[in-house]
Amino acid sequence: MPDDTLIHDQSAGIERLLEIMRRLRDPETGCPWDIEQDFATIAPYTIEEAYEVADAIERGAWDELKGELGDLLFQSVFHAQMAAEAGHFTFQDVVRTMSDKMVTRHPHVFGDETRDKSAEQQTRDWETIKATERAEKAQQGALDGVALGLPALLRAFKLQKRAARVGFDWGDVGPVLDKIAEETRELVEARDSLDADAIEDEFGDLLFVLVNLGRHLGVEPEAALRRTNAKFTRRFAQIEARLATRGKTPEESTLDEMDALWNQVKTEEKARP
Repeated sequence: MPDDTLIHDQSAGIERLLEIMRRLRDPETGCPWDIEQDFATIAPYTIEEAYEVADAIERGAWDELKGELGDLLFQSVFHAQMAAEAGHFTFQDVVRTMSDKMVTRHPHVFGDETRDKSAEQQTRDWETIKATERAEKAQQGALDGVALGLPALLRAFKLQKRAARVGFDWGDVGPVLDKIAEETRELVEARDSLDADAIEDEFGDLLFVLVNLGRHLGVEPEAALRRTNAKFTRRFAQIEARLATRGKTPEESTLDEMDALWNQVKTEEKARP
């Protein structure tokens, strides 16, 4: 029988979690589901847990955030355990790599550089350090290293920021707005042609330039869309609630009726201080 002392020691911290993960993956005594998993099957859960962390923060659900951060930490532990089994690296290697990276990227805190610089200067210094790191990894292209697995809006935002750093960018918002008009016309033309592939292509172009507009306005597109999603959810819930007082559901209502309620909810929200 394995020794469960560490498993049940609530004061053991990260070592307890690492042992739990090791035991879950034990080929002889572990959990069949955990044993079957690999990096590819666990990656979607990792992404999902990161979003649940963001969701808890968005809602100010601090009690939930504790659990969501734990779930996200467990994902790191899971990947590190699989890596250790394959002989790639261990969890301690992960910790050491991150610690070394943070020390290297903050010479104004852990080195001999001055802290007397603006946030903008610190950002430029940070990007210089990261560029050096990319060069050491033989990532020569300006866009190398922007993760393929990022949400599409966020990846577009990061690709554009990288391109802007090497001068591939408009100087102000004006040309971006012109480009939005151009892409909108092209999308309408594609729609009129009824070519599904062309419609998707032009719609993607329009989304990409809208992300560029957000970047020029200092708006992070993922955050903006999350905010709008929350607003839509909140307002539509109000429509459902007000219809319910009339003994109706959305399916039993007309678009005009729901649209009138939407405008009413919107007006009331804007009138609140």
